Amino acid sequence: MKIGVMSDTHGSLLYFEKALDILSECDVILHGGDILYHGPRNDIPEGYNPKGVISKINELNNIIIARGNCDADVDQMVIKHPIQSPYVMNQFGETRIIMTHGYTKSKEDTIQDAKNMGGDILILGHTHVKELYVDENLIVLNPGSTSIPKDGTHSVAIIDINQSEDEVNMEFNLLDINSGDVIHIN
Repeated sequence: MKIGVMSDTHGSLLYFEKALDILSECDVILHGGDILYHGPRNDIPEGYNPKGVISKINELNNIIIARGNCDADVDQMVIKHPIQSPYVMNQFGETRIIMTHGYTKSKEDTIQDAKNMGGDILILGHTHVKELYVDENLIVLNPGSTSIPKDGTHSVAIIDINQSEDEVNMEFNLLDINSGDVIHIN
């Protein structure tokens, strides 16, 4: 199973479409929040077109969305998919993925919550900075931002889960949505 992960699209149709191109072969897409509005602290992103993003999201039948700090009640009125908060929990075979935007609690408390929920993977957004690391048995992933990266690269992630009777193998790739290249982080 291929799981696409994006976050912090902030209303940019240009970068949302580029992200969808990279994630086109994914079985499901997880969106870590901050969908339509750029927020008062951010500049308007290139290709800002919230109505266009709404249209694209509503055409998808395989997207799961967490609520971000820039997402408002009115967003749920125009987006047909549930915008879930504070946590979204999904089970993919033996793999449990917990997703939250990550702005209501400290990172340490959020990680502990995911562990308490039996999570194998925790997906975060909010910081606009890519992260991929292991905290004890929990894999922590932040795909960065598609439209307003604070680390210089517009990005998404793909999680490839292969499960047999005996084991679960997972591969994680962070991808530059402008080039499609794999991003290596320390």
